Amino acid sequence: MSVNELSGVHIWDGNAHRGVGTVGWSAGRISSVDITASAGDADLTVIPGLIDTHVHLIGNASDIPADFLSWPLTTRPEEQVLHGLAHARRALAVGVTTVRDLAADDIQFSLARALEAGVIEGPRVLAHGLVNMTGGHGDLFTPPAVVDRKPVADGPDACRALVRRWARSGADGIKVPVSGGVLSIGDKASWRNYTDAEIAAIVDEAHALGMRVAAHAHTEDGIRRALAHGVDSVEHATKLTAHLAAQMVESGTTVAPTLLINDRIADGSVPVAPGQREIARELVSGRDPVFRAAAAAGVEFVLGTDANGFHVGFDDQWEELRAMARVFDWDAARALQAATSRAAAAIGRAHDLGRVADGFAADLVVVRGRPWEDPKALRAESVVAVVARGRLVAGSLPE
Repeated sequence: MSVNELSGVHIWDGNAHRGVGTVGWSAGRISSVDITASAGDADLTVIPGLIDTHVHLIGNASDIPADFLSWPLTTRPEEQVLHGLAHARRALAVGVTTVRDLAADDIQFSLARALEAGVIEGPRVLAHGLVNMTGGHGDLFTPPAVVDRKPVADGPDACRALVRRWARSGADGIKVPVSGGVLSIGDKASWRNYTDAEIAAIVDEAHALGMRVAAHAHTEDGIRRALAHGVDSVEHATKLTAHLAAQMVESGTTVAPTLLINDRIADGSVPVAPGQREIARELVSGRDPVFRAAAAAGVEFVLGTDANGFHVGFDDQWEELRAMARVFDWDAARALQAATSRAAAAIGRAHDLGRVADGFAADLVVVRGRPWEDPKALRAESVVAVVARGRLVAGSLPE
């Protein structure tokens, strides 16, 4: 059994800088971490692979322009898998070794299995099946005249049935919208999605089947109801309040704040309809000081970009981390934790992802400089090499 080794580098282990030393790995797992000096003048640092807890892999990945909303309706599922793979590999090239797709169905489940089996090379994909009501945030991405629609569920029994269907198909978790959103057709962020009885059924059934539940929620009411029913994470949480933040700290509920996408839609730097821009502007108004206070109070914010290849690219994770450092008033080390050890805990993989430690997955990123010291060093351009599942997948390892 061959052993790979990286020597004479700074080791930032997912929590803190350990010193200069050597990392060895074999059969896809880290086999040794040896520190030879507490400090030093090494030019390179090894960190754990980044984890993006909120992406949408399926969308146009080609250079041929396509409409964001109509592309999924005019592209066969077989082609969509290939576009999803292209997006996944773009993330991998900048050091993202795990992504969580939060609107998945059989397309993403199939892609995730092929990647896990080593049939094709790419990041680890955790796919959450979408459970959504008729006329809900997810359903509104499909125009009313289109007959062939993604599955929806109305009523507690139908919600349980769709959770079970996704579990049988291979889902890692469940995503449920509990408020409206920004980019769906004719949607309003203020709209309630699902009743309390339906949310309770979804969460209960998912947890009974060993799956985590991520709740899309922009509004105060949506966040409140998601927390009341015990979801594991809240996505966006844009209208968070101090009271709800205190509940999150008590329950340990994590948040992917998806800063870039809402900022870009609000400021007009990405093409959207005027109504969508107005929704985003209202949502982000007053967001940053509330988020900063919530982070100071102990809310667990982790990396989640909402990358879709259109409004946020699959190589934008480092920019999202810099935005998080700015908004939350974090130092660089805390920002890196949000993309590594803390993100791993948020997706239920603290035991094998997000750390440079013995027995953990050999998902490693080699970067120039000392990224734990300076948020400005958190850049894709600093990545020298990427190792995923123990294999070199981008760049070259130093001699």
